[in-house]
Amino acid sequence: MLSNLKIYMLALTLAMLVAGPAMAQVQPDLAKTLLRELNGSMHFSTRAYQGTSLIGQQEFKQSKIKTNNNVWQLQLNEEPVINHPEARDITANIVLTHGEASSTAIGVSFNFGNWNRDNYVMVPASIYNGNRYHSIGDGYAPVYTKDMYYNPKVPLTISNNPRLAIEKGKASVIELQTSNAATPAMCFFSPAKKEGFIILTDQQSKWGNNGMTIAENAAQDSCTFSISAPAVRKLAPGFGDFHPSGDKAPDWKEGDELALKFRIYVFAAKDIPDLLTRFMGVRKAFTGPNHPRNILPMSELTRLATNICSNNFVTVPAGSYYLPENNKDFQLGWVSGMMNSYPMLALNNAKERQRVAAELDFVVNKLQGKSGYFYGGITADGELRLDKMSPDFSEPQAMVRKNADALLWLMKHMMLFKAQGYGNMIKPEWENAAKRLAAAFAHTWKEHGEFGQYIAPETGEIAVYNSTAGAIATAGLAIASDYFKQSEWLQIAKESANFYYSRDVVKQGLTGGDCGDISMDANSESAFGFMESLMALYNYTGDKSWLDKAKVEAALCSTWALSYDPVFPANSQIGKLQCHMAGAVWASIQNKHAAPGICCASGDYLFKLFRATGDVKYADLIRDIQHAQAEAVNIPPGHITTNNLVGSTMERIQPSDAEGKGSVGNFINTRNSWTETDGMLMALELPGIYVQTDKKEITVFDHVEAKLISDKGKQMLIEVKNPTSFDADVAVFAEKAAQAQKPLGYTAFVKWPKFAIKAGQTSRLLIGADGSIIAQ
Repeated sequence: MLSNLKIYMLALTLAMLVAGPAMAQVQPDLAKTLLRELNGSMHFSTRAYQGTSLIGQQEFKQSKIKTNNNVWQLQLNEEPVINHPEARDITANIVLTHGEASSTAIGVSFNFGNWNRDNYVMVPASIYNGNRYHSIGDGYAPVYTKDMYYNPKVPLTISNNPRLAIEKGKASVIELQTSNAATPAMCFFSPAKKEGFIILTDQQSKWGNNGMTIAENAAQDSCTFSISAPAVRKLAPGFGDFHPSGDKAPDWKEGDELALKFRIYVFAAKDIPDLLTRFMGVRKAFTGPNHPRNILPMSELTRLATNICSNNFVTVPAGSYYLPENNKDFQLGWVSGMMNSYPMLALNNAKERQRVAAELDFVVNKLQGKSGYFYGGITADGELRLDKMSPDFSEPQAMVRKNADALLWLMKHMMLFKAQGYGNMIKPEWENAAKRLAAAFAHTWKEHGEFGQYIAPETGEIAVYNSTAGAIATAGLAIASDYFKQSEWLQIAKESANFYYSRDVVKQGLTGGDCGDISMDANSESAFGFMESLMALYNYTGDKSWLDKAKVEAALCSTWALSYDPVFPANSQIGKLQCHMAGAVWASIQNKHAAPGICCASGDYLFKLFRATGDVKYADLIRDIQHAQAEAVNIPPGHITTNNLVGSTMERIQPSDAEGKGSVGNFINTRNSWTETDGMLMALELPGIYVQTDKKEITVFDHVEAKLISDKGKQMLIEVKNPTSFDADVAVFAEKAAQAQKPLGYTAFVKWPKFAIKAGQTSRLLIGADGSIIAQ
């Protein structure tokens, strides 16, 4: 399969590059001027296929292609984008005015001369830095080679994903459908020219999903970005492998026509962060605003999900804990071990409080190694579970990500105990375990200048270096520094954040490697996790330079979230439910699917960034994520998703054909604790309604509608409507704009008042200048 891919990549590259930038083509004048800044040109063509093999390509040199058998007509329409002189909207209407054409697609190609392999290439949720990295394996979660262990110089290594060639002197082609991307977009940044390029397009035409292709020649001095209608890929990318796509170009008859629409941006950019932030600002500009559905109030989601979690508390030979998986084994962090206990503690009742305490006892007594680092899990019978390791090594290893989660959530649990008035329940063993873990991270940083990807819990040695697996460790260290009054840990938190920001975000435009089932692949969890850390540093220092970094990181996070509501097959489960899935979060460049939420977090740091900056796009992103999560919740009889427990969710929202065409839009009939956990956390740590009283601004995150009715002096009268089928208790957070400039603590939600509103009803809420609820 791989050898066939190599042959095909070379053939397609030659076919697409045969028309060089110097050839006379149909060129809209304004777009031509923009593209010239990047040594680029635009070309329209018809493409004939035999199966999925490209057998012929005809370029529109003017507005018509005429052969012995048919006549094609091209009509171009170019429009400037209001307030964006660097952007153009282009529509190419192509009609077969005479004859017939079998198995033919149409396309537009952007050929860039004077290309440089150092250009940063990004397709949201699919390609980061061209995926131009060492690759291993030919399938899901490949085994690491021996030379990757205990090697400080191990290169960033990914699974077998679509990618540009890491080898010099080699041609390469990336073939995708629009459904392989969180936004139908292709982007690049040129360090030499200090310019950025973004092209946005529609998901599909009447022929199905569009294709997006990036082809680089062997000399790596020319590259073509192409959109086709429809997608005709030789091979479709899977979970770390490829399979025959089964794509088919349509047969045309006389009079058939198609409109290919897209928007291009060419703009000044000094670095990769400039490209990322520009992308976040325009990612919905072409597909238009999405329309989240209000279907499940946060309070009802909490009731359903905490009921599941409560019924999944077990006492087994290993100890007592809430199950983080569908079996009785325990996995720390990552998939909600010692995370799902946090919302249970927040219920603030004696039964669950005692259970949470029992789980913390179990974790610190059974899982911590001699070095202070924790093992990644344990079986119900008490046998330690090991994370990825080479069979050539006998030393047990654990994920750095799991240890970072352990530090963060140990600290958050203890802070919540105190905020609820139960600080006396905090045991010295919990605090000592947290201290030892923070000290282990500090030692690793001072010794190696990074946290690594895998660690040996007994010795504390880094077993696998590189990646952004320690993204959340910075947040844990910042919290621990404040809690235990250890200033050195805050300094290490700052140093590590600056290191990962510079090495991974600024220089590579990606974060990755913190999941146990991928290599060092770019992924969403590390992006959101690092966002957590940057906002933690702002929280504890008040230094707004961390906000500036957080804005860039939020932009990187946005590349992982669906920015529009994809069209799913009408007969698929998602299609039948008519779910609005904008906000579903893609997993990684290996695991090519979206999921209901961030693993495992509320994303409250996005709300905190919105609060600190007033920039609504951060509120918009977290609102989308929360509403997409609700769309995946199993609520019989009318909203069946998992076919499992009422209130359950599962991790697969599948817009792509990475698992085969039959999987598109279909849920898997199971449940995942982590997706239920992030739902509970969003319901807990995000306000339902946020109000700035002096600015009279209202932002809604819950599944209700709210609008200002009147401004009674210093008071606000707000009308709230609950359009759902469930009664709601809506958390209200109101403050003045000046108060929003003070960082928001981790347990602020404990003090948010609740506003009760029945299903289908409209009520009024009076808010005082101090943020209190005065009357209902």
